[in-house]
Amino acid sequence: MSTVQTQRDTRTKKRGEETEETQLIEQVVKIYRVAKVVKGGRNFRFSAVVVVGDGKGRVGAAKGKAREVPEAIRKAIERAKGNMVDVPIVNTTVPHEVIGRADAANVLLRPASLGTGVVAGGPVRAVLEAAGYENILTKSLGSNNATNVVWATMEGLKQLQTAEEVADRRDLGVEAVL
Repeated sequence: MSTVQTQRDTRTKKRGEETEETQLIEQVVKIYRVAKVVKGGRNFRFSAVVVVGDGKGRVGAAKGKAREVPEAIRKAIERAKGNMVDVPIVNTTVPHEVIGRADAANVLLRPASLGTGVVAGGPVRAVLEAAGYENILTKSLGSNNATNVVWATMEGLKQLQTAEEVADRRDLGVEAVL
Protein backbone atom coordinates (compact mmCIF):
# COMPACT_ATOMS: atom_id res chain seq x y z
CA MET A 1 0.00 0.00 0.00
CA SER A 2 1.18 3.49 -0.69
CA THR A 3 1.32 6.34 1.77
CA VAL A 4 -2.16 7.27 2.94
CA GLN A 5 -2.89 10.26 5.10
CA THR A 6 -5.58 9.78 7.70
CA GLN A 7 -7.57 12.43 9.50
CA ARG A 8 -5.92 15.03 11.67
CA ASP A 9 -6.30 14.42 15.38
CA THR A 10 -7.48 17.42 17.35
CA ARG A 11 -7.48 17.05 21.11
CA THR A 12 -7.56 19.35 24.07
CA LYS A 13 -5.05 18.64 26.84
CA LYS A 14 -5.46 20.10 30.29
CA ARG A 15 -2.39 21.22 32.17
CA GLY A 16 -3.45 22.92 35.31
CA GLU A 17 -5.92 25.57 34.20
CA GLU A 18 -4.64 26.18 30.68
CA THR A 19 -5.64 24.11 27.67
CA GLU A 20 -3.42 23.30 24.74
CA GLU A 21 -4.84 22.24 21.39
CA THR A 22 -2.60 20.08 19.22
CA GLN A 23 -3.14 18.95 15.66
CA LEU A 24 -1.27 15.81 14.80
CA ILE A 25 -0.54 14.61 11.28
CA GLU A 26 -1.09 10.85 11.09
CA GLN A 27 0.13 8.94 8.03
CA VAL A 28 -0.22 5.21 7.45
CA VAL A 29 3.00 4.19 5.70
CA LYS A 30 2.42 0.48 5.14
CA ILE A 31 -0.08 -2.24 6.03
CA TYR A 32 1.08 -5.85 6.07
CA ARG A 33 -1.18 -8.91 5.96
CA VAL A 34 0.26 -11.99 7.64
CA ALA A 35 -1.27 -15.46 7.29
CA LYS A 36 -0.84 -18.25 9.81
CA VAL A 37 -1.81 -21.64 8.41
CA VAL A 38 -3.72 -23.75 10.95
CA LYS A 39 -5.74 -26.96 10.77
CA GLY A 40 -8.95 -25.12 9.86
CA GLY A 41 -7.37 -22.88 7.20
CA ARG A 42 -5.57 -19.55 7.36
CA ASN A 43 -5.69 -17.00 10.15
CA PHE A 44 -5.03 -13.49 8.88
CA ARG A 45 -3.59 -10.71 11.02
CA PHE A 46 -2.53 -7.23 10.08
CA SER A 47 0.32 -4.96 11.08
CA ALA A 48 0.46 -1.26 10.29
CA VAL A 49 3.41 1.17 10.29
CA VAL A 50 2.25 4.69 11.15
CA VAL A 51 4.01 8.06 11.44
CA VAL A 52 2.63 10.81 13.70
CA GLY A 53 3.92 14.39 13.90
CA ASP A 54 2.84 17.90 14.75
CA GLY A 55 4.57 19.57 11.78
CA LYS A 56 6.61 21.71 14.19
CA GLY A 57 9.57 19.51 15.08
CA ARG A 58 7.98 16.56 16.89
CA VAL A 59 7.62 13.18 15.16
CA GLY A 60 7.10 9.56 16.14
CA ALA A 61 6.69 6.23 14.35
CA ALA A 62 5.39 2.88 15.49
CA LYS A 63 4.03 -0.47 14.39
CA GLY A 64 0.69 -1.89 15.54
CA LYS A 65 -0.62 -5.44 15.12
CA ALA A 66 -4.19 -6.74 15.33
CA ARG A 67 -6.75 -9.03 13.70
CA GLU A 68 -8.34 -6.10 11.86
CA VAL A 69 -6.78 -3.20 9.93
CA PRO A 70 -8.46 -0.30 11.82
CA GLU A 71 -7.43 -1.76 15.17
CA ALA A 72 -3.82 -2.21 13.98
CA ILE A 73 -3.74 1.43 12.80
CA ARG A 74 -5.22 2.66 16.09
CA LYS A 75 -2.62 0.75 18.12
CA ALA A 76 0.21 2.06 15.94
CA ILE A 77 -1.02 5.66 16.32
CA GLU A 78 -1.15 5.35 20.12
CA ARG A 79 2.37 3.89 20.24
CA ALA A 80 3.70 6.53 17.85
CA LYS A 81 2.30 9.32 20.05
CA GLY A 82 4.22 7.82 22.97
CA ASN A 83 7.43 7.52 20.91
CA MET A 84 7.52 11.14 19.70
CA VAL A 85 10.90 12.88 19.69
CA ASP A 86 11.93 16.50 19.16
CA VAL A 87 13.94 17.15 15.99
CA PRO A 88 15.72 20.42 15.10
CA ILE A 89 14.43 22.46 12.17
CA VAL A 90 16.78 25.21 10.95
CA ASN A 91 15.33 27.46 8.21
CA THR A 92 12.82 24.74 7.18
CA THR A 93 15.57 22.12 6.70
CA VAL A 94 17.94 19.91 8.68
CA PRO A 95 20.96 21.57 10.33
CA HIS A 96 23.55 19.23 8.76
CA GLU A 97 23.97 16.12 6.64
CA VAL A 98 23.41 12.79 8.38
CA ILE A 99 22.96 9.10 7.54
CA GLY A 100 20.41 7.08 9.49
CA ARG A 101 20.81 3.30 9.60
CA ALA A 102 18.36 0.54 10.54
CA ASP A 103 19.17 -3.05 9.59
CA ALA A 104 19.99 -2.99 5.86
CA ALA A 105 18.31 0.36 5.19
CA ASN A 106 20.34 3.57 5.06
CA VAL A 107 18.79 7.01 4.59
CA LEU A 108 20.87 10.09 3.72
CA LEU A 109 19.36 13.39 4.88
CA ARG A 110 20.91 16.54 3.42
CA PRO A 111 20.02 20.24 3.94
CA ALA A 112 18.44 22.01 0.97
CA SER A 113 18.04 25.67 0.05
CA LEU A 114 14.71 27.46 0.24
CA GLY A 115 12.27 26.48 -2.50
CA THR A 116 13.67 22.98 -3.03
CA GLY A 117 10.80 21.15 -1.35
CA VAL A 118 10.85 17.67 0.13
CA VAL A 119 12.80 15.44 -2.25
CA ALA A 120 12.08 12.03 -0.76
CA GLY A 121 10.43 8.68 -1.43
CA GLY A 122 7.25 7.39 0.22
CA PRO A 123 8.28 6.26 3.74
CA VAL A 124 10.95 8.96 4.13
CA ARG A 125 8.54 11.66 2.89
CA ALA A 126 5.90 10.58 5.42
CA VAL A 127 8.33 11.00 8.33
CA LEU A 128 9.78 14.32 7.12
CA GLU A 129 6.41 15.94 6.37
CA ALA A 130 5.03 14.84 9.74
CA ALA A 131 8.10 16.38 11.40
CA GLY A 132 7.60 19.68 9.57
CA TYR A 133 10.54 19.85 7.16
CA GLU A 134 9.82 21.85 3.99
CA ASN A 135 13.18 21.80 2.16
CA ILE A 136 15.32 18.67 2.32
CA LEU A 137 17.19 16.30 0.00
CA THR A 138 17.19 12.58 0.79
CA LYS A 139 18.47 9.36 -0.69
CA SER A 140 17.38 5.91 0.43
CA LEU A 141 20.23 3.42 0.17
CA GLY A 142 20.25 -0.33 0.67
CA SER A 143 16.99 -2.01 1.60
CA ASN A 144 13.73 -0.47 0.41
CA ASN A 145 11.63 -2.24 3.05
CA ALA A 146 9.19 0.46 4.17
CA THR A 147 9.40 -0.41 7.87
CA ASN A 148 13.21 -0.32 7.99
CA VAL A 149 13.33 2.88 5.92
CA VAL A 150 11.03 4.59 8.45
CA TRP A 151 13.23 3.43 11.35
CA ALA A 152 16.39 4.56 9.52
CA THR A 153 14.86 8.00 8.88
CA MET A 154 13.89 8.31 12.55
CA GLU A 155 17.40 7.28 13.60
CA GLY A 156 18.91 9.93 11.30
CA LEU A 157 16.62 12.62 12.73
CA LYS A 158 17.60 11.64 16.29
CA GLN A 159 21.28 12.23 15.41
CA LEU A 160 20.69 15.85 14.33
CA GLN A 161 22.10 18.66 16.48
CA THR A 162 21.95 22.40 16.07
CA ALA A 163 25.09 24.56 16.21
CA GLU A 164 23.88 25.96 19.56
CA GLU A 165 23.64 22.47 21.09
CA VAL A 166 27.15 21.57 19.92
CA ALA A 167 28.54 24.90 21.20
CA ASP A 168 26.96 24.39 24.63
CA ARG A 169 28.32 20.86 24.88
CA ARG A 170 31.84 22.02 23.97
CA ASP A 171 31.68 25.22 26.05
CA LEU A 172 32.41 27.33 22.97
CA GLY A 173 30.71 30.13 21.13
CA VAL A 174 28.45 29.41 18.18
CA GLU A 175 30.90 31.19 15.84
CA ALA A 176 33.71 28.82 16.89
CA VAL A 177 31.58 25.79 15.99
CA LEU A 178 30.59 27.15 12.57
